[in-house]
Amino acid sequence: MRILGIIPARYASTRFPGKPLALIDGKPLIQRVVERCQRAKSLSEVIVATDDTRIREVAQDFCRVEFTAPNHPSGSDRIAEVATRCPCDAVVNIQGDEPMIDPSVIDAVAAALQETEMSTAATLMSNLEEYDNPNVVKVVVGANGRALYFSRRTIPYLRDFEHKTAQEQMAAFPFLKHVGIYGYRRETLLRLVKFPVSPLEQAEKLEQLRALENGIPIAVVKVNYEGVGVDTPADLKQVEAMLKRTPAG
Repeated sequence: MRILGIIPARYASTRFPGKPLALIDGKPLIQRVVERCQRAKSLSEVIVATDDTRIREVAQDFCRVEFTAPNHPSGSDRIAEVATRCPCDAVVNIQGDEPMIDPSVIDAVAAALQETEMSTAATLMSNLEEYDNPNVVKVVVGANGRALYFSRRTIPYLRDFEHKTAQEQMAAFPFLKHVGIYGYRRETLLRLVKFPVSPLEQAEKLEQLRALENGIPIAVVKVNYEGVGVDTPADLKQVEAMLKRTPAG
């Protein structure tokens, strides 16, 4: 199976304009992400998908770059454009702001595509601050390993523990938080982006709900991974410090 790793990269950002080109210990953020992805054994090629010439000029020195239309409403639409013109069987959509993405997580999401048409990852929620944080997306998974629902609310609701503290509830139930990486078989991705924005997607502002509402099953692989995203300039220093503690970084 020929699987492409595609990293959507935009220059514009409300909180951090030019983020993909911000330097982390001498290397642009986007290069850090690409180099981690290139360690994944499952990917035939790693591609940066961008609509910005500045990102293209930098990224083409270390990977293939596909220039895309500027008006895509989501990262999935951007990678779908790339998938229409690049021969492949499947695609893994990797966030461009996680310079320490674990290659084994990419491989796990890619491997799931052997048995299903869409996949993603989740990890055990262990940080108390994440319990009520709407920016930490939660997921519940069925016995067959497929997602039942994603929400910015904490799910499931523990009826017998409704008067207990968040800490007690987390001790009583293995809440899962979503890891923002997606695998798609090529035909599934091209079909998904043709659907209109769905009601649940609009309500939660979670794109993956469009797949569930239209009957596309999502396999969820459980991983031991804590993502480190770069959302603000201050996050760069945190990542730099982590890299210095990680010789392989």
